[in-house]
Amino acid sequence: MPLQSHGPVPGRAGPPGLGLHRLNTAPAVDVEAALLDCFGSRRWAQRLAAHRPYPDLGALLAAAEEADYDLSPADRAEALVAEDSPALPADAARSAHLALAAAHAAYESRFGHVFVICLDGVRPVERPDQVLAGIRARLGHDPDQERVVTADELRRLARGRIIGLVSSP
Repeated sequence: MPLQSHGPVPGRAGPPGLGLHRLNTAPAVDVEAALLDCFGSRRWAQRLAAHRPYPDLGALLAAAEEADYDLSPADRAEALVAEDSPALPADAARSAHLALAAAHAAYESRFGHVFVICLDGVRPVERPDQVLAGIRARLGHDPDQERVVTADELRRLARGRIIGLVSSP
């Protein structure tokens, strides 16, 4: 039975939980597919799958962070392509959708990739304001500064998704 869910979903916590034991024992190809839902770099997913078994969640998270720091710019770009920009609920006001679309377009025009932000711990009602405030603040960054912030946000997203992935099903 495959371990992966079917691609990134905005605001998702990650693929369905499968447990650390199953992550450690499943075929590498299935584990890589599940890990790609956590972070969209094949090199990162292959590295984590190859270094199994993990004795506990902490070891897996440490390995994920270490693998992230070794990524090339192309690997990180691959992970960014797999991300969707945070979106508003469908029933939000049209003006809010337009404002968010304009902010995302400005960000993508400036930096050449989607805006990513980890909203773990942020109440759903506060998320649109957090996204807009984040885009506005980060549009003032120079490209090198934004690369660092984006990498950190991707790591935070992956961490939360990994925790969800190994949670008991």
